Amino acid sequence: MKKIAFLILLNTLFIQAQTIKEDARDISVSPLIDGTILTPKSEEKIPLVIIIGGSGPTDRNGNQQMMENNSLRFLAEGLYKNNIASFRYDKRIVKQMKNKTISEESTRFDYFIKDAVDVFNYFKKADAFSKIYILGHSQGSLVGMVAAQQGADGFISIAGAGQPIDEVIVDQLQNQAPGLTENARTAFAEMKQNGTTSNYSPGLASIFRPSIQPFINSWMKYNPQEEISKLNVPVFIINGDKDLQVQVSEAAQLQEAKLDAQFLIVPKMNHVLKEIEGNDMENQKSYNDYKMPVAPALIEEIVRFIEE
Repeated sequence: MKKIAFLILLNTLFIQAQTIKEDARDISVSPLIDGTILTPKSEEKIPLVIIIGGSGPTDRNGNQQMMENNSLRFLAEGLYKNNIASFRYDKRIVKQMKNKTISEESTRFDYFIKDAVDVFNYFKKADAFSKIYILGHSQGSLVGMVAAQQGADGFISIAGAGQPIDEVIVDQLQNQAPGLTENARTAFAEMKQNGTTSNYSPGLASIFRPSIQPFINSWMKYNPQEEISKLNVPVFIINGDKDLQVQVSEAAQLQEAKLDAQFLIVPKMNHVLKEIEGNDMENQKSYNDYKMPVAPALIEEIVRFIEE
């Protein structure tokens, strides 16, 4: 009997995988934005969630070179199983890297916002869904909350910072390399005043190298608390208590700026949305576990928020 039950389970999982594959379609929203739309079959219009990835060359599945965890893919598939459509896309720098047209010096944070707005307008114009929600993960939270101001029906922040990026970096340095904190503060202040800085130690070169300064400067002009307070739609702020990159306090600052937002701390969830039972080593290994599902509670709560 156990063998029969196991075979039935395998067959069910295979059918589900085939159905998801059949209902997924790759589309190009713009010359730089390619993604996958996953739409459950339905006779009526259903809601759509636009999923925006985090920092770095993050693809539509939540992966980067040398890091494959499929977090955003599993998130999209979880929504699909609850009759919610999704569109997830590669950040423009993924395509630029493939085409060898990437230029760090000319990249700006505003470009990511433009891409998200273009995606939103693409689906808004299509008028194929009952509602359109924007969901931003990590850096994508700030991108998403600005884009959602264009008329989204709701916004979901997962592991989003509650402070401008310069303050986030200073806080991280305070915990990881306190000796560099004051130097970073001075360099950021100089960037705000002059647009550039040369007043930084070699230990901060990864943050303040000349080629990346224009991008950092364009990023730190946005204050997440100010941007989220501009939203007049339902907002859901989520963080995991096992997140090694974005502290729960960041989510709390977003909530303080948007008191009517729903707020959730997912127990045991880390930055790549996986459920961690053990220590930091297990946490870090999950960043490259492409089979490990995302925390079930995350899917359940997002579905609840949308269905309300």
